[in-house]
Amino acid sequence: MEPQLLHRVTDAVATVVIHRPDKRNAMTAAMWRALPPLLDALAADPAVRALVLTGEGGTFCAGADIATLAGGPGEAQGLAVAAEEALAAFPKPALAAVRGHCVGGGVQLAAACDLRFAEEGALFGVTPARLGVVYPASATRRLTSLVGPATAKYLLFSGELIGAGRALRTGLVDEVLPAGGLDARVAEFTRVLVSRSGLTQAAAKDFVDGRDGREAYWAAQADGSGETAEGVAAFLERRPPRFTWSAPTSG
Repeated sequence: MEPQLLHRVTDAVATVVIHRPDKRNAMTAAMWRALPPLLDALAADPAVRALVLTGEGGTFCAGADIATLAGGPGEAQGLAVAAEEALAAFPKPALAAVRGHCVGGGVQLAAACDLRFAEEGALFGVTPARLGVVYPASATRRLTSLVGPATAKYLLFSGELIGAGRALRTGLVDEVLPAGGLDARVAEFTRVLVSRSGLTQAAAKDFVDGRDGREAYWAAQADGSGETAEGVAAFLERRPPRFTWSAPTSG
């Protein structure tokens, strides 16, 4: 099968799979280009309430295909940054499910998700220093916001790999699961996500990510949504809420 991004939607969760197992899911230029329009389509689908990004088989993503750097890193980095920013801007909760190696551009993609769950044995590394490449500013800032300046410098200066336990301690990942337990935990957690208010989640994502000047917009969305009334009614009636808000096509 050609290198590609596979996707499916099940029970309101879109799963995007980086599929190039013979090369540890290294991203080709075509794969980087394919991610933003795929995310746009999934964001516009009202049936999608959450996103999971993962890799085929036992590896998340070994980064960019080194062959794409042969003519200079500029174009390849631009494609990776565009994909990273599209993932960070995805308006619904996005979770990276990580097995095995998550290196270079793989860390860019995982860090651009809202949450990262990893299986024991996963390895993380930011490796541009091994190649003499300047890591993109946006990716550096995003990494630093997750792990802090000291750990970001450790990773960027050394290019060394760290295990899932250290990644958890430094904030690079949110949960570490025993071998064989990742899929079940991701499925369990995404069921929780899709049961909650999409309005609350979308507004929280805006605010946490520092998007300014949106308070009035979200107040107006809340006023017309009926989400709070449904949430309170469900609580009083001791039933699961039926939240129906979905993001407008623009806003």
